[in-house]
Amino acid sequence: MIKRQFKITDKEDFRIIYKTYVRPHLEYCTQAWSPKLQKDKMLLEKVQRRATRMVKGLKKLPYETRLKKLGIYSIERQRLRGDLIETFKILTGREHVNYSKFFELADITSGLRGHSLKLFKPRCRTTVRENFFSLRIVSEWNQLPQDVVEAPSINTFKNRLDRHWHDMGIQSSWLHSPSTSSNK
Repeated sequence: MIKRQFKITDKEDFRIIYKTYVRPHLEYCTQAWSPKLQKDKMLLEKVQRRATRMVKGLKKLPYETRLKKLGIYSIERQRLRGDLIETFKILTGREHVNYSKFFELADITSGLRGHSLKLFKPRCRTTVRENFFSLRIVSEWNQLPQDVVEAPSINTFKNRLDRHWHDMGIQSSWLHSPSTSSNK
């Protein structure tokens, strides 16, 4: 539909069109259904790969370069960002949900490094439980620095998270699962 309606799209037009019409469908309710299988993740990523080829002058560039030039994240990175934002909202009371239904705060008196909102990750007996929102996000959340976690607003949290990723050298074309990229 976008190809039929917009014959030539530049970077700015694409970002507006893509963020308005395509990305909401790809990210809808990802905290509840985040894909586990690599083939499912690649199917979603394929939609963005195809869409970024529509931008004038970027068609023949590699996918990672297109993402960088457009200033957008891969679908998987965007999904992780959404999970972290949702975790921030729950832990800071902005979601009107009791955080203890999802998370258990770690015992800070044990001398843990990092920020003051570290989460405890309970052991799982089944692999199904490991993919629940409340467990899959704990490791990534606990790796965030104190200044990101203590943001006074949601927008400040988003900006600090993006700056933290940029400072850590994490490119917008991050395509690996969180567990493999954090070990690099």
